[in-house]
Amino acid sequence: MLVVQGNLANTYQYLARLDDALRLRREVYAGVLKINGEKHIVTFIEATSLSNLLVDLERNEEAKSLLRRMLPVARRVIGENTEVTIRMRQIYARSLVPRAGAALDDLREAVTTLEDTDRIARRVFGSAHPIVGGIRRDLEKMRTYLQQST
Repeated sequence: MLVVQGNLANTYQYLARLDDALRLRREVYAGVLKINGEKHIVTFIEATSLSNLLVDLERNEEAKSLLRRMLPVARRVIGENTEVTIRMRQIYARSLVPRAGAALDDLREAVTTLEDTDRIARRVFGSAHPIVGGIRRDLEKMRTYLQQST
């Protein structure tokens, strides 16, 4: 049932029915957390999906809170060199910098996080991988924001 709800959440997100997508994402995350616990790959994947949607909805504080709780667990359980951990780090960096602006320390942390994530992703996937391209775009955007703020 949780898989079906996750697929439906993806469809809602694709159709820009973001409130419906968020409701289902929360239910799916809570369900997999209850069934699998916080140290399971499916829980990490759902935390990643939920946090990504939260950032898209500019609910950055909630996304940061979730990722600050789950990212250290993911690093310990599945390691730094997995797609899920890399995506979590990228989303975490994005959560630090809301569209309306960010504190200088948050911008610096976002740039540092993305630089490290870019290095890991290029080593793991190679420079031509789409995930690496997304990280590079986010990194350039954050560097531009940082330059504008200093």
